[in-house]
Amino acid sequence: METDNGVRGLGFEYRARKNGEVEILRFDKRIAVLRGSEAEDFLAAAEESTEEEIQLELARVTGNYKRGNERLAAGHPRNR
Repeated sequence: METDNGVRGLGFEYRARKNGEVEILRFDKRIAVLRGSEAEDFLAAAEESTEEEIQLELARVTGNYKRGNERLAAGHPRNR
């Protein structure tokens, strides 16, 4: 099972392997592999999700997402 690239421009794909692992790719580069219960949980959630929700979950799982505090951090004294 794979997702499309380009949902909201995030570029994630995933591939479920026969051994139960889930390979996560971004712009055709492998960036993570989920194993065990983490892979099972992801696949179960993906079955019930829209493409956009899957893209956001892949971003969260890989740690590749913005946290919303970038503008605040720019004004912090440590970053001046």
